[in-house]
Amino acid sequence: MAKRQFLTLPLLILVSFLCAPSGGESAAPAASFITNSCRATTYPSVCVQSLSSYASTIQKSPKQLVITALSVSVERAQSTKSFVRKLTKFRGLKPREYAAIKDCYDQISDSVGRLSDSARELKTLGRAGKTDFLWHMSNMQTWVSAALTDDSTCMDGFSGRALDGRIKSSVRARLTSVAQVTSNALALCNKFAGN
Repeated sequence: MAKRQFLTLPLLILVSFLCAPSGGESAAPAASFITNSCRATTYPSVCVQSLSSYASTIQKSPKQLVITALSVSVERAQSTKSFVRKLTKFRGLKPREYAAIKDCYDQISDSVGRLSDSARELKTLGRAGKTDFLWHMSNMQTWVSAALTDDSTCMDGFSGRALDGRIKSSVRARLTSVAQVTSNALALCNKFAGN
């Protein structure tokens, strides 16, 4: 009898585990929504990769999708800002390198501010009427576009062979990541504004 109970308990645990609804079933519609929405972006695979882990938050909400995309952009821009700030403290930088890094820091700081403003602006849309909605969306689109320009201006500061090296490569890699998620956020924002 004891042997039968010993075998029955693991079997019951296994059956209950296999029969329990998985989290993937409820996440599947959200994942499909994210994948379909990301098709409208310039970097769809980056879009899906950066937003998929937020599927349970996004669900199938276009507004939450844009809020999340902007939040991802803010997070990456903030991380890049911190990285560039650390670079300004490196010893042995050439004057031109220091100037490029300092200018880049200023640009990425502006980008963080504009993306943060955009995310806040979107969160106020629930209380806006049709005319106010268009005004808020226009503000967001302008600020996100300006953030992309800031990222590009930062990268331009490292042009030319005189600045080739690890610092340039590291900054460009991080800025490319920021620019891609920001471009995707702008595309999703434009799509949301058009609906």
